[in-house]
Amino acid sequence: MKSFLWFVVGIGAGFAIAHQVNKTEQGKQFFDELDRKAHDFGAAVSEGYRKREAELRAVIDDAEDTIADLS
Repeated sequence: MKSFLWFVVGIGAGFAIAHQVNKTEQGKQFFDELDRKAHDFGAAVSEGYRKREAELRAVIDDAEDTIADLS
């Protein structure tokens, strides 16, 4: 329980410090850059997922066609 309390205190302190840093111009630039990088990363992961899903669907379709031809 003591570890959980310190965990919650750490999260609260982190949010308070981040809020204070975000009030400065350098802090705004930092968090804007961090937000952009996180968005770009998420978009890249989503794009990779969609491409891989399309590849797998194409392979499955080919396999289904091959099985149908064999029948």
